Amino acid sequence: MASLYSLCLSKQQLFGILLIITFFSSSSAKRCYKSIISFGDSLADTGNWVILLQQNKPTPAFPPFGGTYFHRPTGRCCDGRLIVDFFGTESLKLQSTQKLGLPLVPPYFRDANCSNCRKFQKGVNFAVVGATALDNAYLARKGIINELTNVSLGVQLGLLKTLLPSLCSSSSGKYLQMLLFLPNNQKWTIVFNYMEQTGQEFINSCNEFLNNSLILMGEIGGNEFNLAFVQGISSEVIGGLVPEVIKAISAAIEELIELGAMTFVVPGTIPLGCLPVLLTRFRTSNKQAYDRYGCLIWLNDFAHYYNEYLKKELESMRRLHPRINIIYADYYQASMPLYLSPRSFGFKSTLTACCGGEGPYNVNVTLSCGDPGTKSCDDPSSYVNWDGAHFTDEAHRVISNGLLDGSCTIP
Repeated sequence: MASLYSLCLSKQQLFGILLIITFFSSSSAKRCYKSIISFGDSLADTGNWVILLQQNKPTPAFPPFGGTYFHRPTGRCCDGRLIVDFFGTESLKLQSTQKLGLPLVPPYFRDANCSNCRKFQKGVNFAVVGATALDNAYLARKGIINELTNVSLGVQLGLLKTLLPSLCSSSSGKYLQMLLFLPNNQKWTIVFNYMEQTGQEFINSCNEFLNNSLILMGEIGGNEFNLAFVQGISSEVIGGLVPEVIKAISAAIEELIELGAMTFVVPGTIPLGCLPVLLTRFRTSNKQAYDRYGCLIWLNDFAHYYNEYLKKELESMRRLHPRINIIYADYYQASMPLYLSPRSFGFKSTLTACCGGEGPYNVNVTLSCGDPGTKSCDDPSSYVNWDGAHFTDEAHRVISNGLLDGSCTIP
């Protein structure tokens, strides 16, 4: 498989976007991407959840979160950086003489009133802890209750639509507003029939903005299943959710394509059976339920099933849109080396949370990392897992390497 680090050669050679997310010199006439737009849940949230809960701040707003890299809490569910953070910072490291790359992607809700929306032109993150691909009302009808947030993928997409006029360099925003909220598939034709030249220029500028943006579609969709597992939802209902979740993701991609987006990175889910929080919740004396690395087989089998379904859907979308770059980011395969050969990466603990309560996995279901009574390990870089549900900064770095070098991406 081709290397992300070596492919910033042309627009069609997609993965260079993660390497030098900017323009080459004018003499080369080779263009790379200038913005990152991120959707998702806690695996991608760079601070939105904490901002939304200002009146009752959740634990990621407090130490020891953020202590490893930022030396302060940032709202990330980690001791440091997330995978999305490495997409820009790694390009800076590799191209240090040219100082290329993008800044860390800021959370949208830091300036939801758009007092200075244009600062989002180099990136904006809509991901929120607890977010789902399906909306909460739909999940409730299936018996699944999400009390963390109602900012589903559809809501996040709507926020981008609202923000987009402020990111396009034109004075005729009213035309884009007309375009975005027309309910039928003829929106482009209808608007074009009544559009003045300035409106056309505005649409073109918005197309160009999205065309030059890398769209990270998550990770999103995992919370539907985590909630369903923990809440005891039947396997039939959970199985039926898989195509619905993937349909929601593909529908969001289709809508963004209509708006001009050209490049998508779509992550699969991680090895659920290796998460300390789920190992604690579904702990069993049946040794046959675990693989030789200590992960629950049935949960990892489900993750594999979901990922295969997602890969097939993305392949179908590539055939439908041959000029659109739709990349599957295999978070599962990129994560597995952490469990298969942890010492080769410097990890001493794979299934025990660095920060948490008591028990064999250092997870207490009544206490979260950062709550009084919990404790944090001395060296998070030697742990794969941070708080029972999320990876550490060092684990994210290793996973990102597998994505950036092309070994865990399709195509």
